[in-house]
Amino acid sequence: MQNPLTAGSSIVRNSIILGVFAMVTVGLIALTQQGTASRIAEEQRRMQMSALNEILPHDQHDNDLLEDAFAINNRELLNLPGDAMAYRGKLDGEVVAVILPTIAPDGYSGRIDLLVGVRANGEIAGVRITNHRETPGLGDKVQLNKSTWVLDFNGTSLSMPAPENWGVSKDGGDFDQFTGATITPRAVVQAVYRALQYFEANRDQLLELNNEEPARG
Repeated sequence: MQNPLTAGSSIVRNSIILGVFAMVTVGLIALTQQGTASRIAEEQRRMQMSALNEILPHDQHDNDLLEDAFAINNRELLNLPGDAMAYRGKLDGEVVAVILPTIAPDGYSGRIDLLVGVRANGEIAGVRITNHRETPGLGDKVQLNKSTWVLDFNGTSLSMPAPENWGVSKDGGDFDQFTGATITPRAVVQAVYRALQYFEANRDQLLELNNEEPARG
């Protein structure tokens, strides 16, 4: 007849079982992440390329937007918490537009990630939402596949509309809000405006302009 396990032995045995189970689970998760990382990266690249080409269609540039990516130096105005890349659209070697990453930190459900395309003349080429957790059916109307609201930014600039009108209609601004959802469009409008301010403050660098005075002979 086998001796029954003491309370101490039972605790040790159960601890070992739980430890082994935890190690196996962590190992499986790590293997799954490793196995899917490349596919996730490729999918993110595909979605990013799709958004870039929606903002600046192929007939408006002749370069590879991803190949002309560059790091953002001053991230504060764009609310970027870490390293981020922007993109230049070129035509015959001249920069015709810049696509900036920016974040609206004050969405209804947290941060909203955007890409804001600005033409060399300072007008918005396009805006796309790349990530958010806003309420389905309300705040998610900032997505182009849910409504055309985001297209209202096209052609706007720091002066069109006037600075005091860069807001949603509820705040006296020129941009519509959604029925039952004001916080989300308000956050996006302000984020787009800050991207325009960033472009203006860094215009020469972004457009690769050389402002050196010509040599006098």
